[in-house]
Amino acid sequence: MNGAVALPLDLPELSLTASGEALVRRSVLPSGVRILSERVPGARSATIGFWVAVGSRDELGAEAARGSGATFVDALPSRFGSTHFLEHLLFKGTPKRSALDIAVAFDEVGGEHNALTGKEYTCYYAKIQDSDLPMAVAVLADMFTSSVLDETEFENERGVILEELAMADDDPNDVVGERLFEAVLGEHPLGRPVGGSNDTIRAVTRDAVWQHYLANYRPNDLVVTVAGAVDHDELVGLVVAAVESAGWDLSVPARPVERRGADSATVTRGSALSLTTRPNEQAVLMIGYPGFVASDDRRSALSVMNSVLGGGMSSRLFQEVREKRGLAYSVYSFASGYSDAGVFGMYAGCSPKNAGRVADLLVAEFSRLALDGITDLELARARGQLSGSAALALEDSDTRMSRLGRSEITTGEFADLDEGLRRLDAVTTADVQHLAQLIVARPLSIAAVGALDADAFSQVVTA
Repeated sequence: MNGAVALPLDLPELSLTASGEALVRRSVLPSGVRILSERVPGARSATIGFWVAVGSRDELGAEAARGSGATFVDALPSRFGSTHFLEHLLFKGTPKRSALDIAVAFDEVGGEHNALTGKEYTCYYAKIQDSDLPMAVAVLADMFTSSVLDETEFENERGVILEELAMADDDPNDVVGERLFEAVLGEHPLGRPVGGSNDTIRAVTRDAVWQHYLANYRPNDLVVTVAGAVDHDELVGLVVAAVESAGWDLSVPARPVERRGADSATVTRGSALSLTTRPNEQAVLMIGYPGFVASDDRRSALSVMNSVLGGGMSSRLFQEVREKRGLAYSVYSFASGYSDAGVFGMYAGCSPKNAGRVADLLVAEFSRLALDGITDLELARARGQLSGSAALALEDSDTRMSRLGRSEITTGEFADLDEGLRRLDAVTTADVQHLAQLIVARPLSIAAVGALDADAFSQVVTA
């Protein structure tokens, strides 16, 4: 495989050999269903995912729903929280299977099954032995196509989700992450919490979630990805049989839903400082800037920059904040990219009395990188770290399955390990410095949780 391979929505069949002699195949059915597989030599298990390119950013408020032009939302209340609700409810039963039946199907074969809700997609997945793939396809397809969203189960799950949110709210790391995205991205839909809030979960109705389900869980929304021990032709047959038995008519032609545009949105900062005061022993803080979209051509340079700044124990932040000064146990940087926006940030957990000093150090170290750049040695070390971690991650079929899903839904191209290494090798120290200069010039936001007051960050916060 030479270079990344494009995944056009109108290409019915595609086959390629990826690094490590893995066979990647893709079928786009006339109904718009997309099925991708990666057969890994020697694998005896498989990971399967049923994806839909709908996440928390796609939920409509009441006014937006009524103005959408779709007749079934004319009197619809807010759908905020619907995506997270569906992640729970699709496990709660169909006309064919009860919630217990679904759980037993995987437990009795030693399989794992779960779901995740993101800002731009939702995935229902399972990991099983190769011999149990037909069962996994049948159960996940039944859940995806035929959930009944029972009223009693809906109200029970409302309580479960509120407990989940309460658990997250007790974790300062969860809280500071949500507050940072709100602070950096402001009113952009990506700034909303993925799981919803107590108010939105209490307010959303079963009808609102049902309409969200009908609007977004259709054949041309469905992407199925499998990695590990899988035969593609058999997989296609299993998926077709499973969804048709659920009542989907795959003879009706439809184009797969269009991917999101990749143009960067205009982002207005929500706040310079978001402070959540709590009597915790440790303060946690994040400093963030608007970042880059997921498909940006500079994402390899961004990975290198992140690695040098805060990607490991040899990184600048770790060495300066923890090793030299002993001010934090956990300190790192991160980059999150989405279709039209992103966030680059830094994190540290420290004593409340040191929070201001640590924030100053984080910003100063990033500014120094932007001013002076990185060394050839740091570039080489980052390449080694990133290439090694990528290779190790691909030992797991979960990672390969997720890579297929993100490639199909987000970037529209498949890049194997060799292509990833080629892109890393092309990054220069000048590329990294230029990227850092672009980011550090953008508005900065701080989110912090702990026994703190705003004065602690007076040296960092800008108007």
